[in-house]
Amino acid sequence: MKEYKTIAALFDFDGVVMDTETQYSIFWGEQGRKYRPDLPCFDRLIKGQTLNQIYDKYFEGMDKEKEQIRKDLDLFEMNMTYDYIPGVLDFIDDLKKHNVKMAVVTSSNTKKMENVYRCHPELPELFDSIITANLFKESKPNPECFILGAEILGTTPDNSFVFEDSFHGLKAGNAAGSTVIGLATTNPREAIEEKAHYVIDNFTGFTFDKLMSVKG
Repeated sequence: MKEYKTIAALFDFDGVVMDTETQYSIFWGEQGRKYRPDLPCFDRLIKGQTLNQIYDKYFEGMDKEKEQIRKDLDLFEMNMTYDYIPGVLDFIDDLKKHNVKMAVVTSSNTKKMENVYRCHPELPELFDSIITANLFKESKPNPECFILGAEILGTTPDNSFVFEDSFHGLKAGNAAGSTVIGLATTNPREAIEEKAHYVIDNFTGFTFDKLMSVKG
């Protein structure tokens, strides 16, 4: 972490800010069993990818199936529960007190985030920017989204902390050259320890001072 006037915190959304991954696992597990029974653990294969990425990689030429999945996903997301990851609000407040710039960097689209805002109208005010999939061309594990996030916040990736739970997201954070904090909310701690500079179960008790002690 270089000396720089702006330090940034870049948060993935699902499994990092909101506890939604279990719900998505149910949805995508069902889609996998229905349309791609040849791929076991389908819900794990697609974590951290945009819907278009999933379509391009796993549903090529399956136009009717893609249309039905999109409809089912829109309905599913409208009825999801969006609960904050334990401790994240206190952590965000502590970062604000220390003038850390913050952004959500997510593979979610704007339509999904509108569902979130209906449940949590305060969410946009918690962050300096919310960067969704329509703002970058390449999704995780490509580092483009985190490089963009740092740029939008007026800093560089090597002065940024990336908070991620998925393998693709962790890889993207590392590829960007950021200090990566892994959350063991989706994958077990032992599965992500080698992919992050530091691992936490959630944000309970995690503070700005503890964050700054992590060496990238």
